[in-house]
Amino acid sequence: MTDQRDLPAATPADPPRPLGVRMLAEALGSAGLIATVVGSGIMATRLTDDVGLQLLINALATAAALVVLIVVLGPVSGAHLNPAVTGALAAIGRVPAREILPTIAAQLVGFAAGAVLANLMYGGAAASLSTTERAGLPLLLGEVVATAGLVAVILTLVLRDQTAWVPAAVGLYIGSAYFVTSSTSFANPGITLGRMLSDSFAGIAPASAPAYIAAQLVGAAIGVLIARFVIVPRGVRR
Repeated sequence: MTDQRDLPAATPADPPRPLGVRMLAEALGSAGLIATVVGSGIMATRLTDDVGLQLLINALATAAALVVLIVVLGPVSGAHLNPAVTGALAAIGRVPAREILPTIAAQLVGFAAGAVLANLMYGGAAASLSTTERAGLPLLLGEVVATAGLVAVILTLVLRDQTAWVPAAVGLYIGSAYFVTSSTSFANPGITLGRMLSDSFAGIAPASAPAYIAAQLVGAAIGVLIARFVIVPRGVRR
């Protein structure tokens, strides 16, 4: 039997950070996420004319970035990187009401900055409104499904006290949802707004964004209900 003294010491939990530091982490993470989405989309179109391969490149880069960002920034801010996730966590009491608006504001600043960064890295204008229209009930249904699934996965793991699985689960979920949902799984109101600022493979026209965001909010509400009352009923929560 191994002596306890031979075992590596447990890594101490990060101490709580000031609100400003946590908001900066959310902004940085959001910027990194959309820079990956937009940047990999631009790179994909330069590497190949095959739309399927372009989507695969975009999906793999996004899934990998999500895992890294959540692992690195999760201990600092929670790494929500998504207003819908912040709202869902607030709905189950895991985010104080006073922090909802600052967190979402930080995310939106990050998404805008990250889109500008991606545009500039590839020699484009700092901001160019997308002309890619994404409209129609099938796409909106895809966004409802994508966001509901994402929120349900995250809340289920949080309620079960299995947060160590969140980075991998979110990365795998979004990577697969790119190809499962008709909308290619934006599943994020903040990133939808940021994508308006890049007239590229990953962009969305401003006229299409409000319906996408509405669908995402509906999906988030459904995800909360599924996690709280179906997957993890109150009596079995840890």
